[in-house]
Amino acid sequence: MHAALEEAKEAGGRDEVPVGAVLVCIKTGEIAMRASNRSIEMSDPSAHAEMLAIRNLCSELGQQRIPEYDLFVTLEPCTMCAGAISFARIRRVVFGASDPKGGALAHGAKFFELPTCHHRPEVSSGILADECGDRLRAFFRSKR
Repeated sequence: MHAALEEAKEAGGRDEVPVGAVLVCIKTGEIAMRASNRSIEMSDPSAHAEMLAIRNLCSELGQQRIPEYDLFVTLEPCTMCAGAISFARIRRVVFGASDPKGGALAHGAKFFELPTCHHRPEVSSGILADECGDRLRAFFRSKR
């Protein structure tokens, strides 16, 4: 999660919402891909940290499914990202800060609980939640 926080810090430095994500290989324990939000930079509403990490690793590996990877992300994924996580068959999702307004794992749609969800990864939450949440709160406080 510390690596995901580093990515979040970089996103905030680019004036993007400070969310970071890393994909970790379960066989080696090594970070295989890092990403942070780039929606503004890329003029792409789908350029969330999770989406970019998944796209980039799948492209690098030449495969659409990555079940041997765990995703660590600083903020509870939204519905769009939850869909990508499911379709990519990611083994486990670990998120830091909860997102009662836009999150879709523990809040809102609770995507992985839907009967139409084909793959339900293991989910853990609250890892470095205070640090992840503080980064987001400071970013939005600076915008007001």
